[in-house]
Amino acid sequence: MNVFSRSALHGAVLTCFLAGVSNAMADDKILATVNGSAITESALMAYGQVRLGGNTPEATIKEKQKELLDDLVNRELVYQEALAKGFDKAPEVIQQLNEQRRAILTNYGVAKVIEATPPSNEALRKAYQTHVVEPASVEYKARHILTETEEAASTIVARLNKGENFIALAKSQSSGPSSTDGGDLGWFSANQMVKPFADAVAALKPGAFTNRPVKTQFGWHVILLEETRKVDPPAFEQVEKQLRAVVQSEMVQNHIDGLRKKAKIEMK
Repeated sequence: MNVFSRSALHGAVLTCFLAGVSNAMADDKILATVNGSAITESALMAYGQVRLGGNTPEATIKEKQKELLDDLVNRELVYQEALAKGFDKAPEVIQQLNEQRRAILTNYGVAKVIEATPPSNEALRKAYQTHVVEPASVEYKARHILTETEEAASTIVARLNKGENFIALAKSQSSGPSSTDGGDLGWFSANQMVKPFADAVAALKPGAFTNRPVKTQFGWHVILLEETRKVDPPAFEQVEKQLRAVVQSEMVQNHIDGLRKKAKIEMK
């Protein structure tokens, strides 16, 4: 066990900060002192969340209090020794501390944006329609042939137009993992595929294939749509938590976009 890992220390600091926990709080119970420096109950709880997982119940942390407190005492001892040796003045340490300070303040700023304007029910319902109902209302059953170049994909389109079998071509020409199954992708909804692929599939009628190769980050695709079917989306209550996260993410991005518009940014 590496008690002193950088990620654990950073996580502990960040958790404390975002939770609004301060070791200087007057009512924060002192559990130990190390050369006069206090280790408090809130510090133990924050460290316990890092060590044991972010959703660990308080009772579980208290059950492991001795083990966790020993870790914090060890950490404090090494920290004090590092200060005594002047390690806090080392350029690489100063750089890391500055980066951690930026990360903490950035996360706190994001938390405050979310706190200031919690997602409304109207926004959540709109996100439900956009991200759940519309993409999930239809599922597609399709096959594809993946190539590395547009030229290769165009050649396959030409061969298909001459009547060659799609499955046979997929098995012999596709570089994708589904080639052994004749390019079969099974059933999927639009939001399970990258946008160019999903848009191309949605524009096809069952039995048709794309007459122009479709480019994605994976390569060039020739797609055959076999069937479509209507599906019922999950109930709003089932996905409300995920929708809240989506709306919050969009809200933060809009806030950042606003900051960018006001800022003078020079890319070099």
